[in-house]
Amino acid sequence: MSEEATSEKLVELAKRRGYFFQSSGVYGGVGGFYTFGPQGASLKSNLEDAWRERYALGEGHMEIDAPTIMPEPVFEASGHLEGFDDMLVECPECETSSRADHLVEDNTEYEDAESLPIPEVEEIIAEYELVCPECGAGLAGVAVEDFNLMFATNIGPGDAQPGYMRPETAQGIFVEFPRLKEYARNQLPFGVTQIGRAYRNEISPRRSIIRTREFTQAELELFIDPEEDEPELSSVEDVPVTLYPAPEQQADDGEPIETTIGEAVADGTIADPWIAYFLGVSQEWYASVGVDADRFRFRQHLSGERAHYASDCWDAESEIDGNWIEIAGFAHRGDYDLSNHADHSGERFTVFKQYDEPKVVERATVDPDMSYLGPEFGGDAGAVVEALEKLAERDRAAFDGETVEIDLEDEAHEIPVEKTGFAVDEETIAGEHVIPNVVEPSFGVDRLVYTVLHHAYREDEVDGEERTYLALDPEVAPTFVGVFPLQRDDDLEAEANAIAAELRAEGLSVTYDDSGAIGRRYRRQDEVGTPFCVTVDYESLEDDAVTVRERDSTAQKRLPIDELPATLAALRAGDLAFAEL
Repeated sequence: MSEEATSEKLVELAKRRGYFFQSSGVYGGVGGFYTFGPQGASLKSNLEDAWRERYALGEGHMEIDAPTIMPEPVFEASGHLEGFDDMLVECPECETSSRADHLVEDNTEYEDAESLPIPEVEEIIAEYELVCPECGAGLAGVAVEDFNLMFATNIGPGDAQPGYMRPETAQGIFVEFPRLKEYARNQLPFGVTQIGRAYRNEISPRRSIIRTREFTQAELELFIDPEEDEPELSSVEDVPVTLYPAPEQQADDGEPIETTIGEAVADGTIADPWIAYFLGVSQEWYASVGVDADRFRFRQHLSGERAHYASDCWDAESEIDGNWIEIAGFAHRGDYDLSNHADHSGERFTVFKQYDEPKVVERATVDPDMSYLGPEFGGDAGAVVEALEKLAERDRAAFDGETVEIDLEDEAHEIPVEKTGFAVDEETIAGEHVIPNVVEPSFGVDRLVYTVLHHAYREDEVDGEERTYLALDPEVAPTFVGVFPLQRDDDLEAEANAIAAELRAEGLSVTYDDSGAIGRRYRRQDEVGTPFCVTVDYESLEDDAVTVRERDSTAQKRLPIDELPATLAALRAGDLAFAEL
C-alpha cells in the first residue's frame, strides 16, 4: 500500500526537485513569498491552461489581463479599505504579530474563529490561556485589533496618487465593465475571466504556499440578469458532491452530506442555482486535474465569515494532513460591485434590456417652481430639487396632500405640492437599464498546485527498494516523457536525441537524461512525476523499437519508434491506456 504525503515530506521534495521554495533565500528569505522552480512553474502553467480551457474557452467567456496596481478610489468603492481585515494580536513581550483567529483554531476546539466577533475571540484567548507562538508569553487581556491586508503604494513622483496592490483580480474586471459590456454586445449573460497575481499583507503567512502574501488567482466574473438568466443545471444535476452546509456546521452532531447537485438544489441545500452549476462543473474539473475526490468537499460560509459583498458563498476545500484548506470560493456578489463603482465614479454600470414589445409606463416627475424654492432655500434649492425627484420616483403617494415633506440635512421641510410641479405622465419605452448581478468562481492557483502535489505523493517499494513518486495526471505533469540512452554510447545517444527532438516537435514536454544508472534515472523521473520514460537500447538500433515504461506500475512495453509520437499523444489525452498497448 502506498503511503500518502505529509507536508514536511512534500515541502522537502518540492525544494529538492524544483517545485517551489522560499524566495530570496540568500538574504534570509521573506515570509509569504515563494519562487516556483522549473517543475513548479510548468505544473502551475499547465493547471492554469486547464482552468482556462474549462472556464474561459469551455464556457464561451472572454479573458482580460488588468494591472496589479490600481488607484485608491477603486478600493474605496469596492469596500476593501473599510472591510478587508484580519484579526491581529501582538505579543506584549516579543512584539510578534499573530492572527488571533488562527491561534484559536490551532489550540482550541473552535474550527471557524474567523466568523466570530473580536470580543468573543478575546474571551476565548483568555479562557484557554493562549500564548505567543514565538516566545510563549501569555496573550490573555491583550487587545485583538482589525488589520487591513492591503499593500499600499504611491503612483508617480512628487504628490503621488495613492494606490494599492490588488487583493483580488476581480476589481480589474469590475472597473472596466462599461467597456467590456460593449465587447459582449450588451447581451447578458456574459463572463470575463482573468488569471493573475494578487497581494495580501498576511499577518502570519504559513504552511509554505498555502498562505502567502503574493499568489495567483484564476477568477470568473459572470454578469447575469437576476430576473431572467438561469444556468443549464441539467448538465450537472447528476454530479455527486460532498457538501458541508452551514446548518450542519452549527449542529452538535453535524456532518458533511453526500448528495448530487440536483438533489441539493431541490431540497434547498444550495439556494442559488448559479452557485450550484459552478459547484457541479468544478467537482468534475478538480477530479480531472488530480484532486482526490475522497479528500475534497464544498463548505458553505457561515454568516459571520462571508465577505462583505456576498449574499451566499461556498468554498471548495481539500484535505491536507487531516486539515481542510480553501482552494476556491463560489460567491453570489449581487449588484454590490457594479452599483458601488457606479456611485463612486458617476459612470453607468448598466446594460440596456430590450423588451419584446414596447411598454406604456407611468412616470412620476417634478418641475419645481424655482421662483419659490430659490428665496425659500437659497443655496440648498438644488438639494431640494434632487430630494423631490427621488421622492417622486420612490413614493408618489407622498404628493397626494397639499404639502409634501422632505428631509434636508436631517431637518424636515414642508413644501406646497403646487410648487413642486408634480405630475404623472405616460411614456412608451422600448426597454430598461438593469444593473447585472455577479456570480464569481474564484480559484487559488498556488493552493491548487500544493493540493495536486500532496494528493499525488506516493511511497512504495520496487525491486526491494523504497521509491517516492508523484502520480500526477499526464495532462498536467510538468514533464510528460523522459528519453534515455541505455548507456553512454554515441549511437544510442544520437538515436535518443533524435527521438526527443521528434517528440518535442509533436508538442510533448520532454526531458533527456544520460547521467547515471538507468534505474536511478527512472527514480528521478518518478519523483518529479513524469508519467512515461522511453529507453533506447542496443536492440533499438536493430529493430527500430524502444522500451516504454509507465511511472505508476513501472510496467514496460516494447513499441516501434515510428508509432511513438502518436501513441504517447494518445496516452496524454486519455484516449489510450498503457495496458492496451
